Amino acid sequence: MSDPLLREAEKTHYTYADYLAWETDKRYELMDGVAYMMASPSVIHQRLSRELTLQFGVFLRGKSCEVFAAPLDVRLFPRKDRTDDTVLQPDLLVVCDKTRLSKGSCDGAPDLVIEIVSPSNTVQELLKKFNYYLDAGVREYWVINPDTQTVQVHVLENGHFVSTIYKKDSAIPVSILPGLEVDLKSIWEENSV
Repeated sequence: MSDPLLREAEKTHYTYADYLAWETDKRYELMDGVAYMMASPSVIHQRLSRELTLQFGVFLRGKSCEVFAAPLDVRLFPRKDRTDDTVLQPDLLVVCDKTRLSKGSCDGAPDLVIEIVSPSNTVQELLKKFNYYLDAGVREYWVINPDTQTVQVHVLENGHFVSTIYKKDSAIPVSILPGLEVDLKSIWEENSV
């Protein structure tokens, strides 16, 4: 079947209902009703995602929270009639409130979101996502930059994100999961090409 955007070329605003009807092997995100095709992740991106998923997964084994890796639709502002127009696919997410998990998506704010920056990400896209996650009440949001080997960690406090930048040899305490620290040095060593 053809690309959904070509099929619906006359349409300028898409909803989650439209998104579900697209029969395509391409991945998209919706931001305020605009569809953005996602590029395939790089090898380093995949290695970082895998390593983080393993670290979070081992820590969360037997606990009430769960970690998920992309692709999983995140509907930050879900509507029962599926007219919501923002659907993101963060690289990793942690969900502690299982009532937010439906058969095909996370309906509402995850507790933690991790995005791994790629060359296809734009500053505008990252700013939009920052604001979406803030407005939705995501408690912790990480932006990992493989090029600079840094992680920006944003922790929600009193309706605002308090931000800290961690460099390549740091350990990041995960605020929503007391007792978990992510050792960046080991992640970067595992992910050199």
